[in-house]
Amino acid sequence: MVVKERVSLFELVLGLSDLLDFVCEDVINHHKHVAYIACSLANEMNLSRSEQNNLIIAAALHDLGAFSLQERLDALNFEVSFDLDNFCEHAEVGYLLLQKYEPFSEVAELIRYHHLYWVNKDLARFENGKLDLKSHFIHLADRIDVLIDKDEEILGQVKKIVAKIEEEAGIMFSPQLVEIFKNLAKNGDFWFELTSPSIKDILLARYTLDESGLDLDGLLILAQFFAQIVDIRSRFTATHSWGVAVVAAELGRFMGLSPKEVKMLKIAGYLHDLGKLAIPQEILNSSNSLTEDQYRLMKNHALYTYNALKEIKGLEIITDWASFHHERLDGKGYPFSYSAKDLNLGARIVAVADLFTATAEDRPYRKGMAKEEVLGIIEGLVEDGAVDGRVVSVLRDNYDWINSARKTVQEEADKTYQEFQEQVKGFKVKK
Repeated sequence: MVVKERVSLFELVLGLSDLLDFVCEDVINHHKHVAYIACSLANEMNLSRSEQNNLIIAAALHDLGAFSLQERLDALNFEVSFDLDNFCEHAEVGYLLLQKYEPFSEVAELIRYHHLYWVNKDLARFENGKLDLKSHFIHLADRIDVLIDKDEEILGQVKKIVAKIEEEAGIMFSPQLVEIFKNLAKNGDFWFELTSPSIKDILLARYTLDESGLDLDGLLILAQFFAQIVDIRSRFTATHSWGVAVVAAELGRFMGLSPKEVKMLKIAGYLHDLGKLAIPQEILNSSNSLTEDQYRLMKNHALYTYNALKEIKGLEIITDWASFHHERLDGKGYPFSYSAKDLNLGARIVAVADLFTATAEDRPYRKGMAKEEVLGIIEGLVEDGAVDGRVVSVLRDNYDWINSARKTVQEEADKTYQEFQEQVKGFKVKK
């Protein structure tokens, strides 16, 4: 099996950014727009390469903590603010999430304060004292983008946008950054690139991070972090991706796959529900039966996973394994209606791992099913021509071991979930 040894962190970040903006047409490409504007400002300020790396990642993920569709829409209000008496919740939640991944610790701080008004910059009662002023690059870039009317020709809006930003210099925004923006705004190419449908390609071409890329071990750690971001959004599946990852890896190991392939299966398990980031939390956490339209939207998560990862060089095999977990051997699955000839062993293993974890794990509304009930359901799907009987046979033969591994890792993930919820509650109390 040929697998590229290194995968670009920046490409993975932009894939995650895509998913955050798939949630609603009103926010399509918002994160990438903010990244482009922030880094254009940074170039004019001659920030170091390291500072620009952190800035572009923070800008590309700045609304990560806005779980609900309403939060994303509320953030489109130009005057949304973060001051000592009115903390911006999604910024704090984004900070809490990103600090879990050590390479993003500085990025987390930038996101935490990206709605802080310039006039409040010196009123620091913050826990770690000093505010990194690069958060103001993101604040200004974010507000510039929300002023753009997608239904109007861009150059005809420039004068109005500049006037509104200039009006808030020294209040909402750094006066120095406003002056730099005014100079940028004179350049038509700045606006054409910003609003281009190819903004992702422009970012990839222009802002190559100072990175050597992630090897398989680094990718595994990042995938686990991505899984936390996905799972933590819904109390119904708060540990699901962790379970799927370990079950897929154990099935692969029992089926004689190489250590490298087993690790790839684990990564695919962590990433398989990544597309749920594009599903509004209102649907993910609905306690009522989904409507036909909501169910159709929920099913799109597998397609969203594929679309977010498909262009990442070196991730092609893992992308297929992660994205095809709802396909069936008889061609009746989704999103592509692939059949047996299109689904290799890795994809078949992840499909069984997902089914097993979903039926065996506890959910807030029910206990996990017993062994024979779980096997009865999955073996029934073998008879129906949906899943691979060889994989299910290995599951049956090693059920107790695999189930124990699942329970152990999901208990660990649940502790992480509960700790996060306590952190959020603590923040709300202070608020």
